[in-house]
Amino acid sequence: MPQQYQDYWKLTVEYTDIHGDKFLGTLRIIVDFIEEFSSEDYSTELYDILQNRVNDVFPKSDMGSVRKSINQFVKLGFINFQFRSYHELTPQFLSARTNRRRIDLFSSIFYSNSKLNASITTNSDLRQIHFLLRTLEEIGRLTKLQIMGLMTVDISTIDRGYLIQSELDAAIQHSSEIGFDENKYNQISYLLNFLNKLNDVVFMNDELYFEEDARSIFGENFNNLPPNRRDPYLHRNYKIALKEESFELYDKVQCMLEKLDYPILVASHIKPFIQSNENEAYDPNNGLLLSRTVDSLFDLNYISFNNEGKIIFSNLLSDDVIEKWKDYRLDNILLNDERLRYLSYHNTLLRGIPQIVA
Repeated sequence: MPQQYQDYWKLTVEYTDIHGDKFLGTLRIIVDFIEEFSSEDYSTELYDILQNRVNDVFPKSDMGSVRKSINQFVKLGFINFQFRSYHELTPQFLSARTNRRRIDLFSSIFYSNSKLNASITTNSDLRQIHFLLRTLEEIGRLTKLQIMGLMTVDISTIDRGYLIQSELDAAIQHSSEIGFDENKYNQISYLLNFLNKLNDVVFMNDELYFEEDARSIFGENFNNLPPNRRDPYLHRNYKIALKEESFELYDKVQCMLEKLDYPILVASHIKPFIQSNENEAYDPNNGLLLSRTVDSLFDLNYISFNNEGKIIFSNLLSDDVIEKWKDYRLDNILLNDERLRYLSYHNTLLRGIPQIVA
């Protein structure tokens, strides 16, 4: 079987435990080195000094493994090409007092600055994690097989910055033909491990979702649901239908309340998914296309809408929040009989005492 890997995502790492002494200790040595030699230009002699310092503290059987332990911090985004600088959050990561804080900082660094094909001596502007998350937004969910397919894609050839479904299917086929899963098993595992540490995404039954999509599909307590309580294909069609409705009514895909075309919109269930039967769960009338902010208020039952589209506020909301949103309303054209029926149900879920601000 032919093996053509020149364009794959090269996530080679020496340490995967971001809380471990070797991961933190190696990173600290590199940061101290950068600060000590900040006024000097890169040279192979300087790189040799750094490798020897790392090897003195965390000895390896060969210098190739030492270089791997250094280069992983370029790939993950902590350190920049030719150790010219480090990410502004790197010192906070090193000084974090709790694992939770360290994970939050890792998520920010990995998302904003990771370049999986870069190293101390090889520069790269390719942002594979951005590409993966934009593909996730397009597709709705990513299986591990699809993530493996993505890892074989030369993203420099995809101008739009993400794959559509047909291209992703072709990437899966290509990864199978070259035996990518068998020959690059470790690198696939490394990527899945680090994706698990990103904020706002979650693996459900070995499939990657944005958290708001998982919450919309599975309900607020999505982490505790049994594995058969979902149908990603039907949910994707449900979201597509809401986007098409928005485009038909407004000539663009936008938040149905704010009338703004945010890059990420949530297909928010009116009657919660977990309380809906199979027909209700994927009925587009049981949904509104909302911004993340509006969805959080609506999904957590701090706001609802009456038959005229006016916002019903919970008295648990602060005055400044109510003041910000009091003049917004859903257009009458959205309020068909079926949607009004679902909204009537949602009204009963409102927290606290309902109030409508004139």
